[in-house]
Amino acid sequence: MSSSRAFTALLVTAGLSSAGCVRSYASESALSFKDLDYSTEGTKQPWPVHRVALPDVSARYSLGTALHVSYVDLPAASPEAKTVVFVHGLGSYLKFWRAQLDVFHAQGYRVIALDLPGYGKSDKPATFPYTMEAMADVVLELTRVLGVEKPVLMGHSMGGQTSLSFAIRYPESLSALVLVSPAGFEKFTWKEKAWFARVMSADFIKYAPEANIWGSVRQGNFMHWRPQLEWLIEERVRLAKTPEFDAYAYANVRTVRGLAHNDFVRDNLGHVTVPTLIVYGTDDRLIPNPFLHGGETRDIMEFGASNIPTASLVPMKGCGHTVQLDCPEPFNEVALAFVKDPASARPFVEKAREDKTPKPGEPAPVPGAPGTQPSPMPQQQDAPAPADGPRP
Repeated sequence: MSSSRAFTALLVTAGLSSAGCVRSYASESALSFKDLDYSTEGTKQPWPVHRVALPDVSARYSLGTALHVSYVDLPAASPEAKTVVFVHGLGSYLKFWRAQLDVFHAQGYRVIALDLPGYGKSDKPATFPYTMEAMADVVLELTRVLGVEKPVLMGHSMGGQTSLSFAIRYPESLSALVLVSPAGFEKFTWKEKAWFARVMSADFIKYAPEANIWGSVRQGNFMHWRPQLEWLIEERVRLAKTPEFDAYAYANVRTVRGLAHNDFVRDNLGHVTVPTLIVYGTDDRLIPNPFLHGGETRDIMEFGASNIPTASLVPMKGCGHTVQLDCPEPFNEVALAFVKDPASARPFVEKAREDKTPKPGEPAPVPGAPGTQPSPMPQQQDAPAPADGPRP
């Protein structure tokens, strides 16, 4: 069986086993990206959505037409208030900060959340490079167009790696960094990068059965699923029926390749100079990549925290990858406290690990046994590519 077919079979199994008796949206009408519901969760009050052209990014990456991105801007009551810019993750859009935007705005902050190129209501040009460096350039130009100086950047997963690239390359253009289950710390070998390019395709994403979507979204990202989150499934299923979805799927494929080529960020973490908060769920099922090399989320996040001189690290017990939606109340409490006073955050201090070296007379651990998974650190550079693949 080919790697892509084997992975599809695995996802079907995951989807069916995790979803149980759930509502199907397969018979619902198509949903256009421009008609996505960007509103508060409780009152359904619409957020003001704006579009703006980014001529500098368009020229820098030789785009045929001017790139337009969409964003929400909730103004602060005071001109002296801090601005928090929210950057979403792979396959998502600014609505994935639904549990944060109004909460932060109510605390007096100016709140900006954007749809990155290829996602949500923003343009989806095939010629955009979809690297994290190009994404960071988009965030930089948007803040400059909106007259924002030194914002706090808050990025989830892919948005975390984008925010890291921003902080490394433009340290004078932000004041603090909140990384939520960030990509960018994990090491991928050249074989794993080649495997990503081979397995991921636009058709793989476009034609994913609904059971797969339930499995990858609900099981892959959440530990505390609730009915209020079903919009994640409904919108994903209905969006796949719109002609624009082809461009979105292609953007996902290109972005996955950009994420895997993370050496710039990983090799330059020491150049992050602003106060940095790293928040992750202890039950994250996506970082490290479970299909490529496995390992422990704690190891990945502690690697990042130990290499960023200004970092503090907060694990959220029992929470999944999309921690800001999975555990919104405790996440907001921690993130708000940091944004209010980044300098007061407790710096990360690496704790001594338990020595697992066998004592004289004890048997050596069996490879592959529980607790003996290989560490996703640089020494794995020659590990062979496995037969299974990433989630769509």
